[in-house]
Amino acid sequence: MAQQVLQELQTQVNTDLIKSYETLKTQFHLSDSKLCEAVEYALLNGGKRIRPLLHRIVSQMLGAAVEDAKVCELALECIHAYSLIHDDLPSMDNDELRRGLPTVHIAFDEATAILAGDALQSLAFEWIAEAKLSSKADVKRAQLVSTLARSAGLRGMCLGQSLDLDGTNKKIDIDALIRLHAHKTGALLKASVLMAINISDQLPPSTTDVLAEYADAIGIAFQIQDDILDVTATTGILGKPQGSDEFLNKSTFVTHYGLEGAKLELEKKRDQAMNCLHQLNFDTEELEAFTDFMVSRKY
Repeated sequence: MAQQVLQELQTQVNTDLIKSYETLKTQFHLSDSKLCEAVEYALLNGGKRIRPLLHRIVSQMLGAAVEDAKVCELALECIHAYSLIHDDLPSMDNDELRRGLPTVHIAFDEATAILAGDALQSLAFEWIAEAKLSSKADVKRAQLVSTLARSAGLRGMCLGQSLDLDGTNKKIDIDALIRLHAHKTGALLKASVLMAINISDQLPPSTTDVLAEYADAIGIAFQIQDDILDVTATTGILGKPQGSDEFLNKSTFVTHYGLEGAKLELEKKRDQAMNCLHQLNFDTEELEAFTDFMVSRKY
C-alpha cells in the first residue's frame, strides 16, 4: 500500500513540476528560443524526480505548505537537470544517452548544452528569490538560497564532480569514494531534506540532526544502487549506457566491494536510514516506502 501511495505521489510531483515551470515561464516572460527549448528538453523529459519527491515527503511529514514545497521542488530539479547536462558533456563523461533520449549536447549542440546548464542553475535561484511563498516561508528565502547554493557548489555537487574526474583511471580508497559521492550525489539529496526543514516550523536540533543523518545515509545508498544497476541492468531499462562506469574506468562501490559486497553495504545504509526514521516523532510511513524504493529500484 505504501509503495502505491509513493507512486501516486511521484506522479503528482511530476505533474506539479510541469505546472510550476509553466508558471515560471509566464512570470519571467521567457521567450521561445533554441536555449529555452534545450532547457525544457532537459528539465521536462521525465526522470525519477527523486529530489523533489524526497522534498515533498519530508515537507508533508513536517507540516509545511504544499505550495512552498512546489517552489523548492522546481528549484531542486533545475539544479539536478543542469548537473546532468554538464555531466554528459564530452569534457566530462561524454554520454550520448540520458533517460532513453539523446543527451542535450547531441540533441542540440555542445555550446547550447553548456548554456542550458548555466541557465537552469541561475533559474533555480531566481525562482526561489521571486516565486510566491507563504508568509512563513517568505522570511526563509535567504536560507533556502544558501542551502541550495551550498549543496550545488564548491562545497557540494561541483566538488564531487571534480573529485570524480580526478579519481577516473585510478583506484581510490573507500573513504575517498564515500567523500566523492557524499558531495556529487548526496549533497543535493540532503538539500532536499534541509530545504523541507527550512520551510517548516522550528524543529529541535535533535530532530534536524537525525534528518540530516538520514539524508547522508540515503545519499550513499542511492549511489551504491546506481553502481549496482550499472553492472546488472540493461541500457533499455537504465535509459543510459549500461556499463559506462567500467568503460570510463571509474572507482565504484562495486569495483571496491564486488557485486555481492556492494549489496551488503547497501543493506547497511538502508538499515542506518531506517534507524534514523524510527527515532522521529512523526508518521514516517511514506519516508520508509521512499527508502525501500531507493534501495530496490531497477532503474
